[in-house]
Amino acid sequence: MPQKIWIFDLDDTLHDASSHIFPTMNHAMTQYIVDNIGLDEPAAFALRQHYWRVYGATLKGLMRHHNTNPHHFLHQTHAPLDLKNMVQTTKGLRHFLTKLNVRKVIFTNAPLNYAVRVLELLDIDDLFEIVFSVESTGLHPKPSIRGFRRLLSTLKAKPSNCIMLEDNKKALMTAKRLGIKTVLITKSIKKPSYVDIRVNSVLALTHKII
Repeated sequence: MPQKIWIFDLDDTLHDASSHIFPTMNHAMTQYIVDNIGLDEPAAFALRQHYWRVYGATLKGLMRHHNTNPHHFLHQTHAPLDLKNMVQTTKGLRHFLTKLNVRKVIFTNAPLNYAVRVLELLDIDDLFEIVFSVESTGLHPKPSIRGFRRLLSTLKAKPSNCIMLEDNKKALMTAKRLGIKTVLITKSIKKPSYVDIRVNSVLALTHKII
């Protein structure tokens, strides 16, 4: 029987990105739109949020409608991050992941250099088979089904043998459509129909049967 594959999102799944990283990153994305598209800050903020709602990723909207260079965007919006002072470690995370007798991979919308750096700071970079970044998807970030299919092809895996752990509901909707088991990481008590298991943190899965 093939070994199960646990597909982990990175930000706000394996660590808290909302407290320090996302506010800085979101500001950098808004400023990028101001500098490169010529909107004022309120309009740039609104456009960034609009593309996030429609495409699940600001980058996708900028590429589609403004011919934005994705590599320039990713560099400009992630380079300012002082990750050493922003990444918050989670007690027990390494122990939890080490004890999991499954294939473990990262699937993130972040660029590779950012993802690797965060995993290093969390001291878990050696525990994953691959880091499947936005570049790995061919710039089809979650929730795009094309990115998921690239991941499954790379892993040579059947969806039914995979479990996805993620805080983004749209990404889990895509995973469920493909036949991947879904785990939503959220403090909310609501569990959408396309979610198989809802937990407050990945560490809570030690008490769950998957």
